[in-house]
Amino acid sequence: MGVVVEDDKNAEVKAPDGGWGWAILIGCFIITGFSYAFPKAVSVFFKELIKEFHVGYSDTAWISSIVLAMLYGTGLGLALNFQPSLIMINRYFDKRRPLANGLTAAGSPVFLCGLSPLGQKLSKVYGWRGSFLILGGLLLNCCACAALMRPLKTSGKQKSVEGKDAKVSKNKKKFLDFSVFKDRGFVIYTIAASVMVFGLFVPPVFIVNYAKDLGVPDTDAAFLLSILGFVDIFARPLSGIVAGLKPVRPLCVYLFSFAMIFNGITDLGGSFARDYAGLTVFCIFFGMSYGMVGALQFEVLMAVVGTQKFSSAIGLVLLIEAMAVLVGPPGAGKLLDYTKVYKYVFYLAGSEVVLSALILGIGNFFFISRRAKSHDIEQKENVDAKNQEEREPGVDSVEVEQFLKTKTENNEILPTPETSV
Repeated sequence: MGVVVEDDKNAEVKAPDGGWGWAILIGCFIITGFSYAFPKAVSVFFKELIKEFHVGYSDTAWISSIVLAMLYGTGLGLALNFQPSLIMINRYFDKRRPLANGLTAAGSPVFLCGLSPLGQKLSKVYGWRGSFLILGGLLLNCCACAALMRPLKTSGKQKSVEGKDAKVSKNKKKFLDFSVFKDRGFVIYTIAASVMVFGLFVPPVFIVNYAKDLGVPDTDAAFLLSILGFVDIFARPLSGIVAGLKPVRPLCVYLFSFAMIFNGITDLGGSFARDYAGLTVFCIFFGMSYGMVGALQFEVLMAVVGTQKFSSAIGLVLLIEAMAVLVGPPGAGKLLDYTKVYKYVFYLAGSEVVLSALILGIGNFFFISRRAKSHDIEQKENVDAKNQEEREPGVDSVEVEQFLKTKTENNEILPTPETSV
């Protein structure tokens, strides 16, 4: 469908699809868990921060937004672990890459299930300051995961190919390859992903405080994130398995669009929750849709740009998304401060995610798939024309030679089976 890019296998070390790749996957699982779960888990401290600093929701929401923006766009802090881990998964897995991405992405809900209630308990014992110190110490475990990352070894044959293609290798060493913006698929994906992150992280940031405002005890309110994370744990690997199926993999961009629509509609439905049971149902469906989005977002990007350009593509996409992440939750918090009604926050988040799904799906269908289809038709017509030319009747050179040999000295043509007809 014009979405999946075939990589040049001669220019890259062949992905082992296993071996030390499983150790890489474990490290990426832990890194992803801390990277995504920590910005959401700090939302359990918002009530304390509001009381101590006498600020509104929009101000406290800046905490999660800044952490996510640093993760996405600056290359500092958790980003030093997170972005290289995505590239390493892409290097070590090819045929099993959708499954590997799904398992890696499952780190986020697994850690969210633990960090959210842990943060709530730490807050009661040590306060938000002591809790931040302890959580920061836990984040240092990412250093051990980084030690697992090893470059792939090249064979002798691959080294000789690399020597002949020195010019190509030199181009690959660019820090950022801006030529990816010439790819329509990449541009459409970047626009859609940027719109998506405006609203994607809003519900997890506000759901705990939403429950507390409804009168739910603090412990039960924090448990909502654990419910969301528990469902998310199973949704991500399953989405990776489905995306890796042979009939589905070429269409994974449309599966990603469906996941975003599912997530946006869930946000819109969450605005009708009025009690703990309603919020629980919302967290279940949000965990399913959020897990699908988390498992597919980088797999689709890998499919769009290919292995060689992925390192530059992921850096540029996350840099652009960082701007949206920085604005999204605080903007929703400002809306909440103004209206004092949570349902408007969910309306806004859901609308933004649905819009991003339409941009990706419709943009891909009209500007990528049809273009690829017309290109395939043109190629087929060229092949048919060539075959037709080969099938057209003509004079056989063997017959001409035989014809010339049958002439006599008086230039008379002797009757032969070929000339007597």
